[in-house]
This record gives sequence, C-alpha cells and structure tokens, in this order.
Amino acid sequence: MLRIENLSKNFVVEKGQVRALQSVGFEVPTGQFFTLLGPSGSGKSTTLRCVAGLEQAEAGEIYIDEQCVYSSTRRISVASEERPIGMVFQSYAIWPHMDVFHNVAFPLLYGAKREKLRKDKIEERVLEALKLVQLSGLETRPATQLSGGQQQRVALARALVRKPKLLLLDEPLSNLDAKLREEMRLELKELTRSVGITTLFVTHDQIEALAMSDVIGVIMEGALIETGTPYEMYVRPKDRHVAEFLGTANTLKGRVVRGGDQGEVETEIGPLRMKLNDNLNANESVSVVIRPEGLECSRQTPGSSGNLFEGTVKQAVFLGNFIDGKVQIKGKTMRVLLNPYQAFLPDERVYVHIPAERCQVTR
Repeated sequence: MLRIENLSKNFVVEKGQVRALQSVGFEVPTGQFFTLLGPSGSGKSTTLRCVAGLEQAEAGEIYIDEQCVYSSTRRISVASEERPIGMVFQSYAIWPHMDVFHNVAFPLLYGAKREKLRKDKIEERVLEALKLVQLSGLETRPATQLSGGQQQRVALARALVRKPKLLLLDEPLSNLDAKLREEMRLELKELTRSVGITTLFVTHDQIEALAMSDVIGVIMEGALIETGTPYEMYVRPKDRHVAEFLGTANTLKGRVVRGGDQGEVETEIGPLRMKLNDNLNANESVSVVIRPEGLECSRQTPGSSGNLFEGTVKQAVFLGNFIDGKVQIKGKTMRVLLNPYQAFLPDERVYVHIPAERCQVTR
C-alpha cells in the first residue's frame, strides 16, 4: 500500500520559484497498478522521486505499508536505500561492466546494510528474479550484449530482487521501439499482477496508461486533477482538461436548458439531449465532450431522431482499420472516426448521430 498526503515541492529557478507539487494526495491499495499520467513538467516524476527518497518535499507525508518514510511535521526522512521499494529508471541504469547476474544482484550486495544475505541466498534470489522476467540462462551474459528489451527486463529483475513492497516505474518503456513497447506493456502488466506487487507507474503516454492501469491519476501543473479507472477517465471524465489530454476529444461549449434524466444542453451545433446530473442548474455554462468514435455518420437518415445533425465531410484520411475524418456541422469542425467500408469523400453531405450516452458534460 502507498499513501501520499498533501505533498508539496518547490524548485528555485532563475525567474523565481516553481511549485512542482501542490498538496498532492492519493492512495494505492496493495496490489494495485496506479499510473500517474501527465505532460512534461506536470510533477509526475517529482512525485515518484519523492516516494523513492531521491527528492525531499517541503511538506506532506508518505507511507509505504503503514510505515511513514517521510513526514515534514515529524521530521522523518528514511534514506532511499532503506525504503521497501524497487525502482526502474527511464534509462534502465544498467552497469555496462557487469554481467546480468551482478546487475540484478547489485541491491543485495550493496544495498541496505541491514539486509546482508548469504551467497547462496543471493544466488537463489537472483535466479528467481530472472525467471520472473524470462531471462533464465543469461546470468553470465555481459550487459553490453543485451538488446533494449533485455536491458529493460534486467532493470525490472533488479527492482524485484529485494522483494519490495512497492514498485516504482519511471517511464521504463519510452526507450523501446513501438512494437517492443507494445509487447512489454502486456508483459509488465501481467508480471506485476502475478507477483501481486503495489505499483506506481509514471508516464506521459495515454495509451500506456489506458492499457496497463487499474487506476489513473492525471496530474497537471503540480496538482492532481482527477483519478479513476481507465474506462471512467476516458468515457466519463469530470474535467474538460483531462478529457482533452487523455485522447482526442470534441468539446462543445453549451448552456444547460434542463437537467435530470431528460436533460438538454444548447450547444454550438444545436440542442443535445442527454442524462445530466441533478447538481447542474438551468442556464449554467458547461462543456460537452464527445470522443471521435462516439459520432455515427451515414449517408441515409438513421432511424433515431434525437441528436441528429447534417454535416459536410471536410477531411477523410484512410488509415486502414478506420478513416480519420473531420465533419463540419453548422460551422463547427468535429473529429470523427469513419467506417473504412463506407468510402466517405471530402465535401460529401452526411447525417451525424450523437447517441446521448456518448456525451459527457464537464464544467
């Protein structure tokens, strides 16, 4: 389990002070894979480095399995090597002059002083870790002869060899090519799940976050904006900035006409009917978020009469399994994913249906 409470961190730069973290707080239950997602400079890596003990916050508290490893008020700051963590860096940090065995054994040989093990126990732990990451038999392979994917696995085995309570992953897939990155996403998710280890993963890649996480927390400008499951964050985001960052989104400015189950919002393209929360009041200004795949386009008038508009195709780029298109409705250009088996062409008139359940209202 990981618990972070009101974590704040500032950096001094030439032009003054940067608030890297602003009272960040969240909890990761035991065994959960939690992803901290955000753009460059958002504070995600700073949060992870504070948990690891590589940076010290100005305020807040950090607990790992009920052990307080940092508290500004109680003046607690457990040294990084004494924290029950394993960490994989973006660069892997593999020692080039060591073979695979000694890279993985490094934390046991030179780590926390209280954790000195016998030689046979160290060998047992290393071989067990290498088996977990599917590198059995490569113990004597020089580090310089490893591929990028193998180096990533060695770094992961080294992080797991101490049997930590918390695994920290700092964008460990960013240096891999696209195909290997996709393979390692699945492997890493399955491995952490099989081991049952609590994991804090930091990335700016939305696809990685959606594919690997149990829970995603979006951080921007040092503040944790929203947390939820991948489905909740993509389909039902509460914050407009989260919706726009986590994938492509069409955003319509609107005004609530009426709330409730039979709600209606007057938007730039016309009235949209949808279920609205009871806490939204008439005449309140809102944004309606619709994913490109949420729009349905057809040449013939569809059976549904609700949320139906006429539009003009402005762009149609064939990408194999879908057509990346843009449709203009009453002067508003909407991004849409078109069916590749319906050869829509630029300037073609289409009917656009927006199902009510695919509309998400944010303030």
